[in-house]
Amino acid sequence: MIEPSGAERRNREAENLRAVFQSLQQPPPERGKRSSQAGRAAAGAAGAGLLFVLGKAKVFGLLAGLVKFKTLGTMLLSIGAYALEWGWLFATGFVLLIFVHEMGHAVAMRLEGIPAGAPVFIPFVGAFIAMKGQPRDAAAEARVAMAGPVAGSLAAWATLWAGVELDQPLLRALGHTAVLINLFNLIPVSPLDGGRIVTAFTRTYWVIGYAVGIGALLATRSPLLLIVLLVGLWSLVQRWRHPAPGYDALTPRQRGLIALAYAALILALVATLSVGATEGPGALAQ
Repeated sequence: MIEPSGAERRNREAENLRAVFQSLQQPPPERGKRSSQAGRAAAGAAGAGLLFVLGKAKVFGLLAGLVKFKTLGTMLLSIGAYALEWGWLFATGFVLLIFVHEMGHAVAMRLEGIPAGAPVFIPFVGAFIAMKGQPRDAAAEARVAMAGPVAGSLAAWATLWAGVELDQPLLRALGHTAVLINLFNLIPVSPLDGGRIVTAFTRTYWVIGYAVGIGALLATRSPLLLIVLLVGLWSLVQRWRHPAPGYDALTPRQRGLIALAYAALILALVATLSVGATEGPGALAQ
């Protein structure tokens, strides 16, 4: 097979991106046209998947922007997957709100001097940024972990406010969902953000945090949370058996400030949980 020229490859990329962008601009379908919505969503998901495959191809290995293209590709893939359930507008807003959350982690890692990869999105799981360096202590790890929910919560509250002020059910639903996602991430079980925050506390709080995770599992019956608990149990045991010398040696003041910020963020999210609760993504998709 003859390898296409650089100009042809760039033209194909532009056409693929243009097709996905145009599909995002289409107005939402009427209730009686759910099958056509699913067809467009499937086509968009296929196009996003193609972009992701192209982003992994060796032919793009020499491009300096490969990592950024990988992020874009996985974002489009996630938008296509979520659109199958909730429509393009909600899917796009949802992925952008997750992106803001991940950028909070990215900025914090840069400030802490920790090398990191670019955000990678996984449909119906979320996103992650690979930490390519070790934080100098548990306080730095907690600050990095806290930065994501802080940024994500600010974006969620801004979206909720806009939805209330403009009387837009879509924005209220997006904001409410983002509040839930950030609250979920604060469950004190590794590898969730909350699990990394409580590493700044004593070992007793690690066990209490895991017990809270079990309680959340019983309340939500979430398969994803079950997987998190299984991974978290392994992480808890490993950290307990093989502690890094001096890593957890924080001052009472450091522990107190982290605990105060953690508790305040949880309380603020819980306080706004009722806003937009009746306008979830499922209701919008109907």
